Amino acid sequence: MIDDLEYNTEREHLIIPEYGRHLQKMINYAKSRETKEERNKLANAIISVMGNLQPHLRDVPDFKHKLWDQLFIMADFDIDVDSPYGEPSKEEIQARPEPLKYPQNHPKYRFYGNNIKTMIDVAVNWEEGELKEALTYTIANHMKKCFLNWNKDTVEDDVIYSHLYELSGGKINLKNSDEELRDSTSLMRTKSKYGSKNNSNKKNNSKKKYSNNRKRY
Repeated sequence: MIDDLEYNTEREHLIIPEYGRHLQKMINYAKSRETKEERNKLANAIISVMGNLQPHLRDVPDFKHKLWDQLFIMADFDIDVDSPYGEPSKEEIQARPEPLKYPQNHPKYRFYGNNIKTMIDVAVNWEEGELKEALTYTIANHMKKCFLNWNKDTVEDDVIYSHLYELSGGKINLKNSDEELRDSTSLMRTKSKYGSKNNSNKKNNSKKKYSNNRKRY
């Protein structure tokens, strides 16, 4: 009896472990059949079992097509059966996707982020007018806010105008502008989650409750 025991280290490698070893043995058995009629009959029975083992694939479009592709994959593309979707190509299934192209931007002023440069490029291409001027000052105010997030000290508007001039390639010049950007306090002001009024009421109620429950000696 000891000689008949099978260890996982001695068993063949499972190509798709999710289906288990019994299904892999069924596919190997179907591959060994001599007549194509018998192989087709076994292949359709195996597809039905695979569908029951993977019920979530029923909601996926062309789920049976996926099951047939997985059957060929587990058979190592070495099974002669008639698939309703045709036999998949091994090279096509095992082909690696092309690597994603990530932007390799290394901005000089990283605390502004990459989106600021995109916004500046859009503003440069706009026609002169009130909309472009409004967008330009909106970008400048956002740059000032980003600068203050990086450096909590105050920053002069001239510094922001100088950086904007540099990032726009000299196409946006606000250095001689008389209009001032928003002050640092308003840019960095954050609202309370529950509002100041509610917080003050909670504090007052807690003080009253504590004073009423306090023992007097």
